Amino acid sequence: MPSSTRARLPVADDPATCCAPMTAGVLDVADAEELAHRFKALGDPTRVRLVSLIAAAPGAEACICDLTEPVGLSQPTVSHHMKILADAGLVRREQRGRWAYFTVQREALDALARTLGEPATAAPRRSGGGLTT
Repeated sequence: MPSSTRARLPVADDPATCCAPMTAGVLDVADAEELAHRFKALGDPTRVRLVSLIAAAPGAEACICDLTEPVGLSQPTVSHHMKILADAGLVRREQRGRWAYFTVQREALDALARTLGEPATAAPRRSGGGLTT
């Protein structure tokens, strides 16, 4: 689904208003698709590094020109990765003259973390050759 028509999960500071843990109940199709879209954006090691680089940068923002060397990729390739992160709502892009600057959307990352919730305590664990509970 194109990002322009994709519904966004609400992002809020109050966990009660957003993003109940996946283990708390069954997600509806739209929420599952949006979560998958965001997790997929983070499913690439380069994109995870880019988010980390931006978050660690002075002022928690970085110019695309400062992101190419640390990941060892060309500017068009880094721009492609950043578009995926921006379309998923994980970073915000601001054009300043010729260069794009990015900031991490911490609320979106926090919302993803909240969806993981507490570990499922009743899940079987694998030990050696068989399942144990």
